[in-house]
Amino acid sequence: MSSASSPTPKAPAGPGSPAASVPDSPLDPAIAARLKRNADGLLPAIAQQHDTGEVLMLGWMDDEALHRTLTTGRCTYWSRSRGEYWVKGDTSGHVQHVKSVALDCDGDTLLVRVDQVGAACHTGDRTCFDADRLPLAEQPRTEEATRP
Repeated sequence: MSSASSPTPKAPAGPGSPAASVPDSPLDPAIAARLKRNADGLLPAIAQQHDTGEVLMLGWMDDEALHRTLTTGRCTYWSRSRGEYWVKGDTSGHVQHVKSVALDCDGDTLLVRVDQVGAACHTGDRTCFDADRLPLAEQPRTEEATRP
């Protein structure tokens, strides 16, 4: 599947707008109505390895990208930097086969459980969170934490 482009994702009137403000939404109206999109009409989509729970990456989806993901079984994202849709793995071969898609309780984030083939990150790392671990301040131990 090639990554067809569009000038910009279809943005609703504002974050959390009802589906009526996205008249061309290809999604089931009941699903579209639950989505709380940002001002650009996008939702963050967290990709997670379905069998290990490993968090792989975060991408952005609009209604069309979510529709393509749900109907093709391959993750389709909206590239904010390139201004086009892209199907994960079309150029790299590092495909995401969709196992399930869930909407969080607020309707503003998607969790896409996938079977990741190869690296998820464009750097070649398994996940986008492999390389830059930030240091945590040492936390004081509580009495409960010191009990055997």
